[in-house]
Amino acid sequence: MKKQMGVVLELPEGGLRAHCKGASEIVLAACDKVINSNGEIVLLDEALITHLNVTINQFASEALRTLCLAFMELENGFSPENPIPVSGYTCIGIVGIKDPVRPGVKESVALCRSAGITVRMVTGDNINTAKAIARECGILSDDGLAIEGSVFWKKSREELHELVPKLQVMARCSPLDRQALVKHLQTTCDEVVAVTGDGTNDAPALHEADIGLAMGIAGTEVAKENADVIILDDNFSTIVTLAKWGRSVYISIQKFVQFQLTINVVALIVSSFSACLTGNAPLTTVQLLWVNMIMNALGALALVTEPPNDDLMKRSPVERRGKLISNVMWRNILGQSFYQSMVIWYLQAKGKAIFCLDGPDSDLILNTLIFNSFVFCQVFNEINSREMEKINVFIGIQENYFCVAVLSGTVLFQIIIVEFLCTLADTSPLTLAQWFLVIFIGFLSMPIAAGLKMIKVRAT
Repeated sequence: MKKQMGVVLELPEGGLRAHCKGASEIVLAACDKVINSNGEIVLLDEALITHLNVTINQFASEALRTLCLAFMELENGFSPENPIPVSGYTCIGIVGIKDPVRPGVKESVALCRSAGITVRMVTGDNINTAKAIARECGILSDDGLAIEGSVFWKKSREELHELVPKLQVMARCSPLDRQALVKHLQTTCDEVVAVTGDGTNDAPALHEADIGLAMGIAGTEVAKENADVIILDDNFSTIVTLAKWGRSVYISIQKFVQFQLTINVVALIVSSFSACLTGNAPLTTVQLLWVNMIMNALGALALVTEPPNDDLMKRSPVERRGKLISNVMWRNILGQSFYQSMVIWYLQAKGKAIFCLDGPDSDLILNTLIFNSFVFCQVFNEINSREMEKINVFIGIQENYFCVAVLSGTVLFQIIIVEFLCTLADTSPLTLAQWFLVIFIGFLSMPIAAGLKMIKVRAT
């Protein structure tokens, strides 16, 4: 990375001239003359070099991107096969370019910090410019570290292990510097790394990262081809929205898995033990198909369609080797499975006495009560699964129309199955008192879930 570019022009009066622009300290080092305030070309002495370096640092500390402009007369001619000269230039001046921070970036960076996401700036700018912009964005803190890419390469593995957690700004970086930082974070620090970029220099890091985010407007085709996600508005706040949606999808999958495993565990335990002890399964084939529909299609619609909320950005990030089924989920699954299994076993053993059932239809009515109790346990447990740790599971439920529709449809169709599809589903109509007791049995899973959430367990 030369961090400069040049062009050779043929002058109208004859002769060739090379123009060069680039990183101020690099182009200035290639100059041996300068145009003074009177427009005269004079030798570049120590006093003028000091003055120009002070100007560069002053511009950089004001968050200005600095460029040095220079030229050189090519008296010996120029051949396209030969490179443009790298020294002997005349400095024209130093330019400071203001690249204003987009509105909302500072707030978005603060939100990322609260979510446990470490934001680092990796740039090719002058280190003073990078530090000033990073402070303006809220990336560089008082105890943060800012270094140049050349310094990063000189550090040993042990030094990097201590340095990288504090590193917030890395300036004057080449593409390999960016890629090396990503690899170190992934391998040594075991972090999940997301990289944003828009230029060709960012392509290696975008390709190496776990998640590459390319800018859709300012981004080059090379950057887009090496990225996983293209941000259409080039706004950092969109990355925060992306992180929020990513967490929402992950947690929604966890909710669905928790709900599904609870049904599977109960169905497996009850069916296995009943078949072994009594020779009969408590649920018929049609009833199991209906439970399977509740468990899969309807459960997914109710739980996976939860919209993201701001509380998601208060959670800690999931570790690279984090478990999908957490200890919190196992607590909820085992607690609910135990309750539902005990209820169904008790109804099988004492159901006729509890409901005062006798006569030739007593077995059919008891099996209907067991089936109905099992389904309503799942209906209320579906509501419990909306929040794996919070006791109040009704927060925001009115905003999720899919969830309300699925729960209402499940209850309505369960009534139809029990009361009107008796022959198909092997059920028997129930009295109002029996319906009330069945719904109460299902409702008990909610206070039990609240009690389970009071039991503190390790998150992972």
